[in-house]
Amino acid sequence: MNLSLAPIPWFWDRARVFAFYGSMAATPIDVVYLGETVCSKRRELRLEDWLEIAAALAEAGKEVVLSTLTLIEAESELSMLKRIVDNGRFLVEANDMAAVDLLSARELPFVIGPHVNVYNGETLALLARLGARRWVVPTEISRAQLAALPDRRFLQMQTEVQICGDLALAFSARCYTARAHNLQKDACAFVCREYPDGLPLATMEDQPFLVLNGIQTRSAAVCNLLADWDDLGALQVDVGRIVPQSAGTGEVIALVHEVATGRRAPAAAAREVEALSGTRRCNGHWHGAAGMAQVE
Repeated sequence: MNLSLAPIPWFWDRARVFAFYGSMAATPIDVVYLGETVCSKRRELRLEDWLEIAAALAEAGKEVVLSTLTLIEAESELSMLKRIVDNGRFLVEANDMAAVDLLSARELPFVIGPHVNVYNGETLALLARLGARRWVVPTEISRAQLAALPDRRFLQMQTEVQICGDLALAFSARCYTARAHNLQKDACAFVCREYPDGLPLATMEDQPFLVLNGIQTRSAAVCNLLADWDDLGALQVDVGRIVPQSAGTGEVIALVHEVATGRRAPAAAAREVEALSGTRRCNGHWHGAAGMAQVE
């Protein structure tokens, strides 16, 4: 199984992003997704900057994929989407159907992002005909649902599953991070920059519950499928996805790579990754249970 690094979901400054990907070039990651997928107001990096990072990672032997916005609401965002689609070199991860439409019209191969709602074989086959060559499985799909789908290899379609990292649960036109600071979305002062791993939200009992990331809501628990490694192999998962965090991403990649190469036991690695993340793990969706549950 190859390993991929999801696009950074957080708002980091330009220097931090460049430094992060500079360090990723030396890791055993196979595929790197680049770009802003959450909020178009986050303009620390221009498309030219992303392409510069992409070229450096490609030179280091990584497969690079440019990711698109998940929620497109303005003409300016559509114009940027067109520029990404027309980059002329790198594969694109389509995170909404507008991107799929542009890519298929140009007869370009693409990756189906996790936020395109694909839950059945008919939809998957349709997207394959439109040019999809890899499918990032939505986080709420269980192993039983994945097993029930037709053979993706018959569709010449790779399957990618998130195996480590907090889960993207929802997107909204509202910015909850700005709201938490009594700010309007249009005058947010970019407060999400103050939270390099999102703004934690606890229950009234002071239990970690969600993480606010601008217009995106994420899980407080960290998805960790390393103990379910045999399932992933049996279902012929081609790529395991890891979500970046502000600290410890390189160490997580190293541990997962040791599991992938048979040098570390999956259950032991799952516990080590949980310790690195500093929060409890979950695998409920994979087992058809509540997403925040940990099924042993």
